[in-house]
Amino acid sequence: MLPRSRSSRWISVTLPWRVMVQRFSFLFFIILALGVLLLNRVQPALIQGMRVHVVDGLAPVLDALSRPALLVENGIGTAKSYLYLHQENQKLRATNDQMRQWQNAMIGLQNENRELRELLHFKTEPGVAYISARVIADTGGPFMRGLIITAGKVDGVREGMAAMTGDGLIGRVIEAGDWSSRVLLITDLNSRIPVTIAGSGDRAILAGDNSFAPKLLYLPHDAVIGAGSRVVTSGHGGIFPPGLPVGMVAESTHGTTSIVPAADLGRISYVRLVDFNLKGGAFNPLATKVGTLLQMPKPRKSE
Repeated sequence: MLPRSRSSRWISVTLPWRVMVQRFSFLFFIILALGVLLLNRVQPALIQGMRVHVVDGLAPVLDALSRPALLVENGIGTAKSYLYLHQENQKLRATNDQMRQWQNAMIGLQNENRELRELLHFKTEPGVAYISARVIADTGGPFMRGLIITAGKVDGVREGMAAMTGDGLIGRVIEAGDWSSRVLLITDLNSRIPVTIAGSGDRAILAGDNSFAPKLLYLPHDAVIGAGSRVVTSGHGGIFPPGLPVGMVAESTHGTTSIVPAADLGRISYVRLVDFNLKGGAFNPLATKVGTLLQMPKPRKSE
C-alpha cells in the first residue's frame, strides 16, 4: 500500500504543473517566435549563426532519417529499371526472331532467284517446248536416284523429256502423272546415256551406279582422256539431242573413268523439262540394249 500512496502523492504534486504547462505552452511558443523575429531584426548575424549551428547539429540526424527513404527510392528505381530492361529484352528477342525469319526468307528467295536465273541461261532451240517445275521430293536412296517435281500431264509433261538445269543435263522423265512426275537422275543405277568426249570425239555410255560419280563404259581401247575433259550427249539412240552438257571427266584409273556431273545433283530446287520430240527418250532403261544406244553396226558373217 506504501508504493501506491507515494505514486498518488507524486501525481497530485505534478498534475497542476502539467496542466499549467499545457495551458501556457502555446503562449510561450508565440512569445518565443516573436522574440526570435525581433532579435533577427536587431541582431541578424547572431540569428544566422545560431541557425547555422542548429542546422549543423541536425544534419547528421536528418541524414540518418533520410537514408531509409533513399534506400527505398533506390530499390524502387532498380525494380523499375529491371522491369524496363526485361520488357526491352523481350522486344529485342521478338525483333531478333522476326529478323531471323526475314533473313531465312531472304536467303531462300536468293537461292530461288539464282536457280531460276540459271535456268534462263539454258538456251533451247527454236520450236522446242519446255516447262519449269519445282522439286518437291528427293527419292535418293541406296537403290534409286530420282526427283519428284510439281508438273504432270496436265502441264504437258510426257515420258522421255530431258530434265535440265542451268548447268546441264541431270536426267529425264520416266513417269508422268496428272499433277506430278518422276525424274530419273543420270547417277541412277538404271540410267544409260550415250555420250561423247568433247575434243577427242570418243563415244561411250554414261552409266549411273547410285554414286555421285557415274562411269563411262565401252570407251575405245585407244581412247586417251584427260581429267577435265567435257562430256556431252552424243545424240545416238534418239534419247537426247547432241551437245547437251553432262559433266567433266574426274579421273581414269584401272580402266574405269568417272565423271563429275555438271549440275550439283544434291542441291536442285527447280528443273526445266525440255521436249526435244525424240521418241527414244521414252524407252525402258531395263530393257534397252547398249548396242542400240551406240548404234554400232553388227559384224558381218564371213562368207
